[in-house]
Amino acid sequence: MKVFSNSHTFNYSWEEVSTANWRKYCPWNDKSTHVIAVDTLAREVDPATGILRTERLITCKQSAPEWLKSIIGCMETSQVFETSYVDPVAKTVTMVSQNITWANLVNVQETVVYKPLDAHRTQFVQDARITALCGGWQRIKNSIEDTLVTRFRENAMKGKEGFECVLAMSRRVFAEEREKERLRNEDKMIAA
Repeated sequence: MKVFSNSHTFNYSWEEVSTANWRKYCPWNDKSTHVIAVDTLAREVDPATGILRTERLITCKQSAPEWLKSIIGCMETSQVFETSYVDPVAKTVTMVSQNITWANLVNVQETVVYKPLDAHRTQFVQDARITALCGGWQRIKNSIEDTLVTRFRENAMKGKEGFECVLAMSRRVFAEEREKERLRNEDKMIAA
């Protein structure tokens, strides 16, 4: 098993980050073009805790290395099952994901947590546990796990850059909407 860990501080409030998180894989993010579909399977709010629980299926374009394709075959897409928990009281977003594609050969479990550092900054922590399930072939297992850790590292950099774009666009769009609302309210006051 190999572990990939990553952390970053976003200079945005937890409210901005937790809201923009739902737009992470949208046209505003030109760094995550490998994500081709995000389907929400279930969403519910726990009436006792207020925690929003969401299950999503994320479909990505596959880009496995050629040597790995030759061993395990290749599909055009891969799928990941994600469960997220938004706790408005503790101000945390926790996302837990598991690969579905190639799950009999490789187990990838990822956990991401967003939590506020202060009113204007949010901490991002990512941990992924990658285990190749190739029986006794330790050298092949190590190669697969090393390749996937490298891929996680590359995607983490792209993901951070892309999410920064989404956060900036979200801030701009919400500011424009607040200004429109302010003008509408002024117009109503003048008309009254």
